[in-house]
Amino acid sequence: MAESREHTFTGTRGLNVVREWPHDHPRYLALLVHGYGEHIGRYDHVADRLVRHGAAVYGLDHMGHGRSAGERVLVQDFEDVVTDVHAVEERARADHPGVPVVVIGHSMGGMIAARYAQRYGEGLTALVLSGPVIGEWEVIPALMGLDELPDIPIDPATLSRDPSVGAAYADDPLVWHGPFKRATVEAFAATLDAIAKGGTFGSLPTLWVHGDDDRLVPPAGSRAGVEAVKGTDLTERIYAGARHEVFNETNKDEVLDDVQAFVDRALGVRG
Repeated sequence: MAESREHTFTGTRGLNVVREWPHDHPRYLALLVHGYGEHIGRYDHVADRLVRHGAAVYGLDHMGHGRSAGERVLVQDFEDVVTDVHAVEERARADHPGVPVVVIGHSMGGMIAARYAQRYGEGLTALVLSGPVIGEWEVIPALMGLDELPDIPIDPATLSRDPSVGAAYADDPLVWHGPFKRATVEAFAATLDAIAKGGTFGSLPTLWVHGDDDRLVPPAGSRAGVEAVKGTDLTERIYAGARHEVFNETNKDEVLDDVQAFVDRALGVRG
């Protein structure tokens, strides 16, 4: 695996931890944006592939996640998370001036990345959305209608057809295995609405990857969101039989090959 190192910075709501997988002479900078309840350390193998592809890779643990500060999984406003990700981009650009930037977000991180593209897309070269929470995610209105949020953890079997992925997730002390916080649910709803009203990605090359057997974030609901915000350059890859975490699926090499081919094309288009 590629070597990595950690940095910290004071984010919008407290101290954030950033992991960097360095590259001395990168062709591009990759910003990884992780999903709900997890942490950036689960993307070590993704970063390794990207470093070997020529990227310097950066990703933070969001507020309330992983090693970053804050009450666990509490996000009162995802605009603050977007701002924190931008601080990481600024750090990456300071390390490597003039190098193109690609944002890669999974699940909740796909939602954050979509909003990021609406706010900061003019500075990006490409965007990758993996199983994004965007459009119509039935979990949020269902939870909003409850007086008390259920303490039902994510079923690890829904993540991947590879049982070792679910086992590692269940045993990971940095993963949150408790219930949603109501303020976080409300922030999800507000952000999905903001994205729906936030305009398209314009000419930004965008890759949408999703498993067709994703039961956590079904692709049909995400499709409505992608259709609403896509610009003039959308590539879609829906993988037969794949579950929620396509970067951890049994066909993850195929998925990462597709990501790399897409980035190469985007670098050629914008480079």
